[in-house]
Amino acid sequence: MNLYHELCLPHLTNCVCGMKALQRQRALIVPLARGRVLEVGMGTALNLPFYDREQVSCIWGLEPSPGMRKAAEKNVRRSGLEVRWLDLPAATIPLEDASVDTVLLTFTLCSINDWRGALAEMRRVLAPGGKLLFCEHGAAPDAGVLRWQERITPWWQHLAGGCHLDRPIPRQIASAGFRVTALEAGYAAGVPKLAGYTYRGWAEKE
Repeated sequence: MNLYHELCLPHLTNCVCGMKALQRQRALIVPLARGRVLEVGMGTALNLPFYDREQVSCIWGLEPSPGMRKAAEKNVRRSGLEVRWLDLPAATIPLEDASVDTVLLTFTLCSINDWRGALAEMRRVLAPGGKLLFCEHGAAPDAGVLRWQERITPWWQHLAGGCHLDRPIPRQIASAGFRVTALEAGYAAGVPKLAGYTYRGWAEKE
């Protein structure tokens, strides 16, 4: 076991990703989840307070890290919601085809190594008419910021659980057979520009 990734990183993630600036971003996208929800990269369960309980029938939390799931216990108990944990990587989702009404991604796609395989699996399990909701940070449109993102990412990902600062999120989602039907993008207030350019919206199957 990598002690840093299983013991230190979950608590660091809970602290950093729980910043008010990022919580405000979550509050804009998570309440849109409907029906049977698959949250990919659930981490320490920071999204739970923002779910609309009246609209959600069940929540599968896909999180392969035992350390993250353990760190999530407090947030799960506090929420009062039931989470059905899935402990496999996103490229191997143990659910049936078209069994999910909403796939939720928040600050997750940046850190998935096999993002192509993961998005293909999300598309497979998403039911017709379902939505892929996303709120992700990624490549900035400003050339100067993007250059620094590309320079820093090779060592940053080792410290931040595989996080890439420079991924073109909408392009990656579209390349996996999704149609991005709503998109807002911009720098999140209160977050350094290198990690603060946020893409938020939803996509449907092509």
